[in-house]
Amino acid sequence: MKIDSIDKHLLTELQSDSKQTTKSLSLKLNLSVTAVYERIKKLEREGFIKEYVAIIDKNKIEKSLLVFCHVKLIKHSKEFIADFEKEIKNLQEVSECFHVSGEYDYVLKIYIKDMLAYREFMLNKITGLKHIGSTHSIFTIGEVKNTIAISL
Repeated sequence: MKIDSIDKHLLTELQSDSKQTTKSLSLKLNLSVTAVYERIKKLEREGFIKEYVAIIDKNKIEKSLLVFCHVKLIKHSKEFIADFEKEIKNLQEVSECFHVSGEYDYVLKIYIKDMLAYREFMLNKITGLKHIGSTHSIFTIGEVKNTIAISL
């Protein structure tokens, strides 16, 4: 399904504030409330809108340390990749995991309380995973830009 400029505008609005009412959106898009509602339902049905979430302030929940951990597997086989990906999905500290090209095989995005907690996480969880050859951690100093919105 192709989306038109109105759908793109609607998606942009929903990415900035998904709690907007259909009435508010209808005024911004110059459409009826029913038309906006139907477009949203269509975008949900077609998979353009995957889910609605609340974005939490990481400092308020004591997860202020953001770490990017690069992981290299000892071997690139279907079995090793499948095992690693299955195990990494069970680690609640890992918010995102990407299979990447380059020197490392994966990049993990990890929110954790502090350096001590990260050390414990590495010692007790990451080093216990099968097939890991090496890791490289990058600790964030400050946040310059952080958005989940995708430009349309």
